[in-house]
Amino acid sequence: MSLQSILDDCGLAITRYEQVHGGDINLAYCLYTSDAKYFLKVNDALLYPAMFEKEAQGLKVLAERLGIISVPQVLKHGLAGKEQYLLLDWIDGGKTRKDSMERFGSAMANMHQKGAPYFGWEENNYIGSLQQDNTIHDSWYSFYTQCRIMPLVQVLFYEGAFSTHDIAVADTFCRKISQRFPQEPPSLVHGDLWAGNFMITSSGDAAIFDPAVYYGHREMDIGITKLFGGFDQRFYDGYNSIYPLEKHWLERLPLTQLYPILVHAVLFGGLYISTAREIMKRFS
Repeated sequence: MSLQSILDDCGLAITRYEQVHGGDINLAYCLYTSDAKYFLKVNDALLYPAMFEKEAQGLKVLAERLGIISVPQVLKHGLAGKEQYLLLDWIDGGKTRKDSMERFGSAMANMHQKGAPYFGWEENNYIGSLQQDNTIHDSWYSFYTQCRIMPLVQVLFYEGAFSTHDIAVADTFCRKISQRFPQEPPSLVHGDLWAGNFMITSSGDAAIFDPAVYYGHREMDIGITKLFGGFDQRFYDGYNSIYPLEKHWLERLPLTQLYPILVHAVLFGGLYISTAREIMKRFS
């Protein structure tokens, strides 16, 4: 990769740059000019076609819908040889205020409350390094089972991690959950709202990034917030003050968490495979 060709293409008067660590898909850099900082992500365009184009679209639509929550501004995305890049403004971190998480929850509830025309999205995109099928559906049940659960179950089967028995259990799981979710209109969801994809900014409010957007059931965002460390209770208090979750939402968490767990099972294997198997069996 010629990083210099990407830096030149960004069109900034860069005085210096340094690598930022933390991701497992992209190389990331903090770029400095004389009066500002910028965030640059770079990866292999052949491995992840149009990833940053789709991420830019997700960030822009979130920025349009979210009041007090910061979303990195997309400055440019493009290709340089076999590499693709995404240039964003830099967001400085800060300290959590007493009301930071409550305001975060309220803002997400306001976004979810606006509704959407269908389940799915206008094009496929990514969750992590996996392509995400966003074929449009009229019902949440058909979208979730056909575009989220069964495609990943099939991948795990073809890779040898799942057996024919697991396929049968997954099929039963999909049939049994048709009445489990509350009937609600589609919401714009971030799609990958775990603790690693938000930060508290210097203003004390939340910023979110690395989206996997689509129009889905709002409990999908809530379910992911309860994985991998979870969010502060004040987030849920703020959310429920605006758009209360339907009763038994805590009991439905494994249903919503199955999708991100299957994603991790495909990417990392190990315990995620047995956890996915356990959830499907429990609800079958």
